[in-house]
Amino acid sequence: MTSERPARLPGWATSVLGGVAIIAFWFLAAWLWRLGVAADPEAPASRADAIPYPQDVVASVTSAGAEYFARHFSVTLAEAGIGYLVGNVLALAFASLVLVIPAIEGIVVQIATITYCIPIVAMGAVLIVMTPIPEAGEPALTPIILAGLSVFFTTVVGALLGLKAADRGALDVVAVYGGSRFTQLRKVRVVAALPAILNALQIAVPAAFLGAVLGEFFGKVETGVGRAMMIAQTNVDAPLVWALALTSGIAALAGYGVLGLISRAAAPWSRGAAA
Repeated sequence: MTSERPARLPGWATSVLGGVAIIAFWFLAAWLWRLGVAADPEAPASRADAIPYPQDVVASVTSAGAEYFARHFSVTLAEAGIGYLVGNVLALAFASLVLVIPAIEGIVVQIATITYCIPIVAMGAVLIVMTPIPEAGEPALTPIILAGLSVFFTTVVGALLGLKAADRGALDVVAVYGGSRFTQLRKVRVVAALPAILNALQIAVPAAFLGAVLGEFFGKVETGVGRAMMIAQTNVDAPLVWALALTSGIAALAGYGVLGLISRAAAPWSRGAAA
């Protein structure tokens, strides 16, 4: 007698139902918020728009125009991309160095932990004093550095765990045939660690975008998502703030999804698929 597995909804249906539930909850939250503001006679009228309805956010996007979002997002994405690339390259280099020179593992882990423990807001306050003012529309150095710091710890830890997960027997075979630690790293450890490294790189995508946006809040920039949010907040334009926040989430989610597809293609064995 075989047990039947419960029927599962396809992925697209789950996504649609989840989206509908989020929008319905959004409508409910905006309606209840307005009821609460209306019941408070001392509340300013503008407070009712703090949680706008979805159609208000869509109208704000249409009103601002595609050029507005492209101008700001192009700068922030450039800052996040540069920080992501530099931060991850350094993280992978440090993790690989540990496998070649095991004695420095404590130092590398300590450096990664320090970058994780220092509040990013405090680091941004220091960097904004040190970095120059960029040209209008050019990526700023503070968001780039904060984006790099946001991904460094995650990638170092993920890479170290993956590189240490290599099969002991395969490593011994390389050693028996005269292979060095670097040969073991290149022939065995990198292949074994690829799924863990790709997962760390995938998680780092939203972190890099968040670091770049936060870096723009410290000033010295004329263009960028963080700068646009600050202006919208100053103008008490809640729908535009929500529009920028939601499009930021979509951009980060898109990058996360792209890295997920790359992970499936580059390391199919990690999901039980054939290479």
